[in-house]
Amino acid sequence: MLKIILQDQRYILPFNERARDLRVMNKPLWLNQRDVLAPYTQHELELKPWDTLPEAHEPCLVHRDNLYFDREFIEAFLAQAFKLQKPCRAAFSAEDPAFREHALPLSTSYTPYDELYLADLWYFPDGIKREQIDWKSMWGVEPVLVNLQSSEVGYYHVPTYMAHEQGDLVFQVPRRSLIAIDSWVHIFIADVVFGLFARGARFEDRLESDIFFKLGILASGMYEGKQVLECSKLVQVGQNCVIDPRAVIHGPTTIGNNVTINAGAVIENCIIGDNVNVSQDCQLMLSVVGDGAFLPFRTSLFMTTLMENSMVAQNTCLQMCVVGRNTFIGAGSTFTDFNLLPAPLRALDGDEKLSVANRPVLGGCVGHNCRLGSGMIFFPARTVESDVVLIASPERRVIERDVRYEDSDHHRLPFAQIHPRLYPRKGEVVAESW
Repeated sequence: MLKIILQDQRYILPFNERARDLRVMNKPLWLNQRDVLAPYTQHELELKPWDTLPEAHEPCLVHRDNLYFDREFIEAFLAQAFKLQKPCRAAFSAEDPAFREHALPLSTSYTPYDELYLADLWYFPDGIKREQIDWKSMWGVEPVLVNLQSSEVGYYHVPTYMAHEQGDLVFQVPRRSLIAIDSWVHIFIADVVFGLFARGARFEDRLESDIFFKLGILASGMYEGKQVLECSKLVQVGQNCVIDPRAVIHGPTTIGNNVTINAGAVIENCIIGDNVNVSQDCQLMLSVVGDGAFLPFRTSLFMTTLMENSMVAQNTCLQMCVVGRNTFIGAGSTFTDFNLLPAPLRALDGDEKLSVANRPVLGGCVGHNCRLGSGMIFFPARTVESDVVLIASPERRVIERDVRYEDSDHHRLPFAQIHPRLYPRKGEVVAESW
């Protein structure tokens, strides 16, 4: 089968980078797509936005490069497409709770069609004929409605005296995942709700339906002398890892190669990349930690994405946040996630406008190559653009609005040129500092 990739050249703020190059589940998005589709496609073709689809005489799978999808979704979509044996396109119902609550808000990638929303994922069983070259048209293309099989999962409790009409907050967790990455919030959704929560939900489903799988886990725990959630069936550890026996690791958790985890660390349902150092008394829950990350003692991550080669210093707490690569966050900083006022939280959407995020609690987002000082407090849903330096001071202690590159503190220093701008906005040209 031929795979045709349609480029989405928009930049995702505050990273100033295309969605395909951002990390989801500790992989670049383009690599996630390639790995999931590898069993079905043998070769690929990449098209720029102004290119037209070529004629093809073999089955074709066409998708935009800002889509995150998992193996379960692709299996369900292709199973229906193979039965139809006609050109078709993935579709969602607005009544699907996971799509309505998490994928649709802040997105501009889905095409309304009657009572459905169409994703940029097509299948052509007999190749692409000349009359089908206009892929934007729905002529002769059948919508394939994929049920995400979502269920309600609680994740946060807000005391009734702190918020009106709220108590237990829930995610609509799908067993099959597809989401267009149009906003930094979608990175959070893809990693946490459509990634880690979905993995946990599928694990629980298998426990209930497969008695031999359950017995295998119990046997593994008994043989290893560990609690069930700590056994090797649920905690997968790579090569050359050093894990202190006083660390607590509950699955399902995946740990990469050359990882060091010190005493007192608590890790629950996480993905830990290669060459990561987790120091004493760190708390990691439902988080994705990228390759080469360093977490000094008493760092806390809750439902947070930390991309590769970043560092979060001691006594820092990040909740429901996304942090880009090569970024440093100073000690004692706090990213708040609960809005104390009844006004809804807003975030940047696919058109780079502030829109309602449809999230009652939401942390902040820090771009690539940032340096943030110690003891800073960030209001919910605030962003820090790539290449920004924030120096803690009486005037710069509480971050109550989005920080752009022009607001960076390093501009007022005489040696500002030593901090290069590596991620300019689309269309901007940065002169070489040397």
